[in-house]
Amino acid sequence: MTYCVAMRLRSGLLFASDTRTNAGIDHIASFRKMYQFQIPHQREIVILTAGNLATTQSVLSLLNARLQGEGEHLLNVPSLYDAAVLLGRTLKEVVARDAEGGSQRQGVDFGANFLLGGQIQGEGPRLFHIYPQGNFIEATEDTPYFQIGESKYGKPIIDRVVRYDTTPLDEAAKCTLVSFDSTIRSNLSVGLPIDILMLRANQFEQAMKPPHRIERDDPYFLALRDGWSAGLRKVFDDLPNEPWFDA
Repeated sequence: MTYCVAMRLRSGLLFASDTRTNAGIDHIASFRKMYQFQIPHQREIVILTAGNLATTQSVLSLLNARLQGEGEHLLNVPSLYDAAVLLGRTLKEVVARDAEGGSQRQGVDFGANFLLGGQIQGEGPRLFHIYPQGNFIEATEDTPYFQIGESKYGKPIIDRVVRYDTTPLDEAAKCTLVSFDSTIRSNLSVGLPIDILMLRANQFEQAMKPPHRIERDDPYFLALRDGWSAGLRKVFDDLPNEPWFDA
């Protein structure tokens, strides 16, 4: 399993992903799930992946290989919408190819989800969730974030905190890491390291920075984890007890 979050806020975009993959409790490995594509000062694209590892790696391999060709690819499509169409089409191509031998009927799930976001010169930041079927939806001001993978444990904190208009990227990053901590505590299939990246709106980098990797001994993440746990316990202790049974 995995856990990935992407947000499109007025101030820009935020992406975060864990690195754990597993095929059972005795087969755990780490693979990065965040990929970057850029033409300096012209476009910045980030892709997050979740699902069948063979599928996601094949899709990214094809997208990278086709950057050198004359056809349509991520560095020449005119919009982020067209990039989402291209990713969905490539996903369907890979799944159709790998399912030819009848593995789908034998219970092999080739499905994968992708989050694709970024900015191309001439349009604002955009964010898409591409489903295993190749279709997709776009983030809006009412729904400014997407999650893929093991999403249920981290969703409540994001729903309570993040707002498109008023949440700055640094607060969004803090909220996202708290959601990762909650997920890691409740699900063994999600784990550190975490990759996190911010793209500020309309500020194209000369060279897009690589994601910051948060390891197990990261002092900020450890402080955030301890502070959040202590704060929850304090708030819980301050809440009134039920008034019914001893009345």
